[in-house]
This record gives sequence, structure tokens and C-alpha cells, in this order.
Amino acid sequence: MDKLLKKAFVEAAIKFPSALFGMFCTFAVLTILDSVVPKAAEGLMNFFEPALLFIQRWLPLFYVPSLVVLPLAVKDVPAASGAKICFILVGGWLASLCVAGFTAISVRKMVKTEMIPAEPMAKPSPFTSLEMWTWSGIFLASFVGALYYPTALGTSARTCLPFLLSSTVLGYLVGSGLPSAVKKVFHPIICCAVSADLAAIAFGYLSKSGLDPVLGDYLTKAASNPGAGDILMGFLGSVIISFAFSMFKQRKLVKRHAAEIFTSVIISTLFSLYSTALIGRLIGLEPNLTISILPRCITVALALSIVSLFEGVNSSLTAAVVVLTGLVGANFVQAVLDKLGFNDPIARGIATASSAHGLGTAALSAKEPEALPFCAIAYALTGIFGSLICSVPAVRQSLLAIVG
Repeated sequence: MDKLLKKAFVEAAIKFPSALFGMFCTFAVLTILDSVVPKAAEGLMNFFEPALLFIQRWLPLFYVPSLVVLPLAVKDVPAASGAKICFILVGGWLASLCVAGFTAISVRKMVKTEMIPAEPMAKPSPFTSLEMWTWSGIFLASFVGALYYPTALGTSARTCLPFLLSSTVLGYLVGSGLPSAVKKVFHPIICCAVSADLAAIAFGYLSKSGLDPVLGDYLTKAASNPGAGDILMGFLGSVIISFAFSMFKQRKLVKRHAAEIFTSVIISTLFSLYSTALIGRLIGLEPNLTISILPRCITVALALSIVSLFEGVNSSLTAAVVVLTGLVGANFVQAVLDKLGFNDPIARGIATASSAHGLGTAALSAKEPEALPFCAIAYALTGIFGSLICSVPAVRQSLLAIVG
């Protein structure tokens, strides 16, 4: 389904992410089936349950490649500007999370919607020591093989693929086994990216090729010559489409709390765009850099389409800032949500996805699967509303006026 939708969207010159469209279509089909032939909807859910548990078990892995190659994206940004961008990024993430979460709770109180328990979600099995040793063996064998037989698999990307992929998986296994208190401030996603970067640094040093070429082989974005990151990101469309099943399982809560979901997403998206523009001007960040980071809380594909509406922007910086925002959210979101007292899966899911898009969604839902449906909805709606609002000329002019 993902491949067919991608092909159709390319041929129709539609820039909207096809996987998000597929997610809503799947949710619509399940909802219609449930109202017409309930047993058919239940049968589909049961049929896909093993695949959904597999995706949930490995979910953060599919979002990691952008983090691994982050050093390539930020190396040309001046240090002073980089410090200002980091200030906006961290402060803006926290502010957006608070706005989304408190708006959801306030709207719920205004419309007097009583909170009911979420449907229990199945949790995947924990990782075993056998998996750890197996992936360790694959990494060591492939790393040594790549050093001594650099052309055995043809291109350098294919040579590096086995050990870079296994180091990424190994980092996730190690991170998942850390104590809960540690994981709240050092998420397995971070461990995953660090593990892959350390493997790339070690190979670059020992092979005397340097770090940049190895990271370039991690994510080539060439179908004929894929790297480890391309393999992982190849599953991302299917992963996003699969969110529809989690949304369907929590359909009663989605329908019951539609007012707070939509209101909080709209308000937090507007807040994110305009607060970024204002803070950028107040702290003296260059206007073109401020415009480049405006869609910091929106998923990469839509963030890039948003900045393309403006002139003189740095699209590489846009992608890097979106990934960094997700990184901050993935690492600290659970601890911050606990501190702020957001206890129900709706407020937690909306606040997370509205402020840290896909990476935040992957990080939170790996621990709290009940929050995944609301993360998925907010993740999609934030991108959709951000794209729509920025396509209005008056809005773009107002943002440019604030930026200066």
C-alpha cells in the first residue's frame, strides 16, 4: 500500500506525504467496516496484530537514521547562530508541549467531557540476551569484514551496510535494557544513534577514510545503492500507515475527545510558528535562518514543503532542526510530562506529537502504547494544519514581518 501510494503521489505531483494519507484511509476503511460488518473489522485487526506488535517493538529504529547523519547537516552553521537556534529549539519545544497539553486539558474542562479509561494495548515481548549476542556477533564479523575486504560487496555503501545496520540495532537493544530512571533522560533512541555514530567513527579512523564518507554511506537516498539508514527508513511509510490500527482501537476516545484534540493541535501549531518567528527576532538570529526553522515542530517532509514557500531559506537546516527537536522530545518528553502532571494518554499523546512530531511519537509510544493513537493524530494534524496555514499569503507576510 505504501509503495502504491508513493508512486501515485509522485505521478500526480502531490507533495503531501502519501503515508499520512494512507493512515487516514486505513482508519476510514476500518471504521466503515466496523459499522457495516463488525466481524470483518475485528478479523482485520486480529490478522495484523503480530505485525503491529513487531512494529511497536522496533518503532524507534525507523526514525533513527536522520539522527545518525545529523553531524553532516549542522557542520556549516556558525557557532553563534547555532547556539541561538539551540535556545529556540529547546525552549520552543518545552513551550509548545505545555501549550498543547494544557489546551487539551482546558478544552476538556470547558466542554465537560469525562475522561474514560483507554482500551488496553498489547505490549511486545522484551529483548532477550540471545538477540543481544546475535547482533553483537553480526556487528563484529561485518565490521572486520568491511575493514579487510572493502570491495567484497561492491560499493562502499553496501560494504558498510551490515555493520552500520547491526550497530544501530545493537545500540537500541543496549538502550532498551537500561534502568527506567536512566531511560527517562537517555532514551534508547539516543543510544541507538550514538552507537551507529561510534561505529562510523571507528571505521572511518581505522580505514583512514574519515567520518563524513561513512555517514554519507549510511543514508545515500539512492534506491540502487541503499545504506543502512535507507533500509530502516524504507519501512517508515508502512509504520505510519499502521498507526491507523492503533487509532481504530481507541476510536471511542478519539470521537469522544475530538474537540480537545483538534483545538489543542491548531493552537499549538500557531503558537509554534509565531513564537519561533518572534524569539528569533528578539535574540538577533539572522532572518533567513529564523525562517528556515519556523516549522520546527512539523514532520520533515511537510516542514520542507512549508519553507519552500519562502525565499532564501536553508532547507538542510530545516531538516536538521526538525530532527533535533524530535531528539530533544524523544529524550526528555516522558520526564517532562510526568513533572507537568499530564497523566492521561490523550494529553500526553497530543503534547508529545505537537511538539516533537515522529521521533517524540516513537519514543513515547514505545513505552506507552495507549498514547500512540493520539500521538498519531496530532502528528498528522500538526503537519496538515501547518501546511494549510502557511499556504495563506497573509500568514506568510505576517511571519516575515515578525522575523524582520
